[in-house]
Amino acid sequence: MTEKIQLFLVFFPAFLFSLSFHECAHAWVANKLGDDTAKVMGRLTLNPLAHIDWIGTVLFPLMMFLMPGLLLFGWAKPVPVDVSRLKGGRKGNLKVGAAGPLSNILLALVFAALLHALASFRLVNNTIFIVGEILQTAVYLNLMLAFFNLIPIPPLDGSQILAGLLPEKYLYSFEKVGRYGFWILFAALYLGVLRYVTIPVYWMARILLP
Repeated sequence: MTEKIQLFLVFFPAFLFSLSFHECAHAWVANKLGDDTAKVMGRLTLNPLAHIDWIGTVLFPLMMFLMPGLLLFGWAKPVPVDVSRLKGGRKGNLKVGAAGPLSNILLALVFAALLHALASFRLVNNTIFIVGEILQTAVYLNLMLAFFNLIPIPPLDGSQILAGLLPEKYLYSFEKVGRYGFWILFAALYLGVLRYVTIPVYWMARILLP
């Protein structure tokens, strides 16, 4: 148990930064498209305290980290967006939604590049090893956040992307199903369906990692 908590303490800073970067990306794109709601509420920042949901960002990931066999994930406070103020309406909201997963893919690329640079030094000591472990964890973590959030079920970002692509006649039905989004996700987690998200994660990680 002590070893698991130590691993969590290594994992958690990368997790916290990645979630903050993700939410800040939503806020940044929304602000660029004309909606400064998130900016006014102090969400256009990388400060984790502005984005933490104490259950989804701390308690839930810790619980899942300590329980073997569960898919690790968590969430931050959603960034508030006023779609009526966005340039492009639904298309603008699609861009705001896509900003989150894209920001995590960008972070995965950055962390992988740093890992390649570290590997090129060919040095082996405890500090280098720990930094390498953190970077590798950060790559997997950001890929997981990106692909998980692309699932088109509310409240995940994929639902905003899909809503921006659907013909208007299907929106009402999609919104009705979306009311049960949390329960659908919970059932998918319980049944192990969400484990399929790891397929593109591991495929892309093999490409990125040294």
